[in-house]
Amino acid sequence: MNDYEKEGFEPNVPPLKERIETFKELSGLIGREKVIWRFDPLIVTSAITPRDLLEKIWNVGNQLKGFTEKLVFSFVDVKAYRKVQNNLVKETSFYSKESVENAELNTEQIEKVVEGLVKIRERRQSEGWDIALATCAESIDLEKYGIEHNRCIDDELMKRIFAQDKDLMYYLSYGKLPDKSVLFTEDTVNPPKQINLKDNGQRKVCGCMISKDIGMYNTCNHLCVYCYANTSKSTVERNISLHHENNESIIP
Repeated sequence: MNDYEKEGFEPNVPPLKERIETFKELSGLIGREKVIWRFDPLIVTSAITPRDLLEKIWNVGNQLKGFTEKLVFSFVDVKAYRKVQNNLVKETSFYSKESVENAELNTEQIEKVVEGLVKIRERRQSEGWDIALATCAESIDLEKYGIEHNRCIDDELMKRIFAQDKDLMYYLSYGKLPDKSVLFTEDTVNPPKQINLKDNGQRKVCGCMISKDIGMYNTCNHLCVYCYANTSKSTVERNISLHHENNESIIP
């Protein structure tokens, strides 16, 4: 739930007002603990300062108060992805080849954003800002601010909200399902040790548990300029044009 409408960074996503209403409706249907707000990634330009980012987060957050329990954020990765650099230069008016790496926040800018978020939460808790703050796939340690490393596929959250599902709880503890075909198993006598379910296929700083990605690169028509999953707008458009009429697969 970003607000980059004025900058045009997310050209094909629905209007912010519509997205906020969808968020609220979903939260009302399934519970606010199951709908996590992401303002991701945080990106700076000559016209967007850390203070501007905080104002954007503040404005969206004031509309989502009471509809979520957590805000997850991250800082844009530009230097690591040539495709992101190319898209930022080609699809926006903010960057040149020489300046594009400035889209990443430096240490001072990161500190300003983090300190600002903490102040908002501390000063506005009674007004509905009693939400957890977490970063996604960031190596920076913000524990002193009370900001944790997030898991998008979060086994701890599943344990909290699906505690009644015994099979799921068993899997989340031991990494396998119980064998119900026999009355007594080795697990009955000697319960297995709890295991770490971190997904080894993800980056080291990613906290997600074992999971499977659905979808493929170069097919998202939102065309967000900071996205590392799309090589270019033309590549996405070409792939979309190759879709079967039933929209179930892409012709090789």
